Order: sequence, then C-alpha cells, then structure tokens
Amino acid sequence: MSSYVDLTAADGFVFPAYVAQPAGKPKGAVVVVQEIFGVNSHIRSVADGYAADGYLAVAPDMFHRLQPGVNLGYTPDDIQAGVALKAAAEALGVPTLMQSLQAAVDYAHQAGKVGMVGYCWGGLLTWRAASLVDGLDAAVTYYGGGMTVAAEVARKPRAPVLSHFGERDHSIVLDSVTNFGLAHPEVDARLYPADHGFNCDQRGAYDGPSAALARERSLAFFAQHLA
Repeated sequence: MSSYVDLTAADGFVFPAYVAQPAGKPKGAVVVVQEIFGVNSHIRSVADGYAADGYLAVAPDMFHRLQPGVNLGYTPDDIQAGVALKAAAEALGVPTLMQSLQAAVDYAHQAGKVGMVGYCWGGLLTWRAASLVDGLDAAVTYYGGGMTVAAEVARKPRAPVLSHFGERDHSIVLDSVTNFGLAHPEVDARLYPADHGFNCDQRGAYDGPSAALARERSLAFFAQHLA
C-alpha cells in the first residue's frame, strides 16, 4: 500500500514524501533518496520494492522547494532539466537539504531503526546524511555523483555505509573511487562491471546482474544494521 504524506522540515517548510507500507509489521524503515529526476516511477518502484521486503519506505521530494511534482524520465531533455534542478537545489545549501532528509528520517522512526539509500545525486545526499543527519542507522549509496571529490571525502560518517560504484561510470573517475576507499576503510565500497545508473531498469545503462547483486548486498546490510 502506498500514499503521499506531508513532512515538515525544521525551518517549517512542508513537502511531500511517497510512502510505501509493508504488508505486516515493519522490520524497520528505509528512506529512499531520488536521482536528479524527482520522485519518479523508478524511485517509487524502488520504495515499493523495499516495502515488499518488509520495510517502511519513505521517498521525500527533494525538489519540492524549487518545483513541486518533478517527475522526469531519462531522455536527453529530462537529463538537462534534472541537471538544472540539481544545481538549483545544491545552491540552497547542504544544511537546507539535510533538513528535508532529517524530517524524512524522523517520520520513518515510527517503524524502528532507519536506513537510507540514495541513487546518483541521492547517493551524494545519503553520504552527507551519514555524517549530518541524526538517528540514521545505516546508509547505502549507489554511484553517488560528487561523493568522491575531496570536500566530500573529508566527511566522517556516523552511520555504517555501503557504497556501490560502476567500473565503467564516466561521471565518477575510477581512481577517485579507489582513493575514496583508501580514505574510508570503514566504508564497504563495492565495484560492479557496469555504468552510471546501472540499477535503473528504465535506462540504457541498466545492468541486471549488477543491480541484483547490489540489491542483495543492500538488503543484507540493512538486515544487519536495522534488526
């Protein structure tokens, strides 16, 4: 069962989140953080998948401060629009973005311990949240764009982190992934023979075996830390 709820950030801003409920008592909760394409059909399907696996899944609309109801696909025009929205969102500042994620985590605590999983830009936001958001018990990043640059590598996560990267990802230099792993031996960093966006079955970069393995590892990670 799924629905939308309104969340309220610490600054009073009210924004929606897509919520997928598990069939029985939740094992815990997973906050699902969008790509640059909004809480679109792919992100909603990811949330539905975690609900099917027994978690309360919450996908906050991280673009609502800029434009309500962003729901993009993966055409070149959609990518261009998403890049512009991401730049505008980043200009709001990390503290403002973290307020939205904090509200999502606070809401999700009704189900017990809370994990977070983010894709592309959402991976970067999840990496930041691991050090800045209170009450986060585990974090999983998928091809987090920008999280291997020096300013982001300098962060100190307070929650256990699992990070998935593609070996053929042209937007995240492989050497930077290696350096990220060396700087953060506490992070379980995994490489896959895949491109950026390999988890999304709506993109040409989708890689079924890599997506399945990453999901298996993510579920095991959440089972370990949210039990």
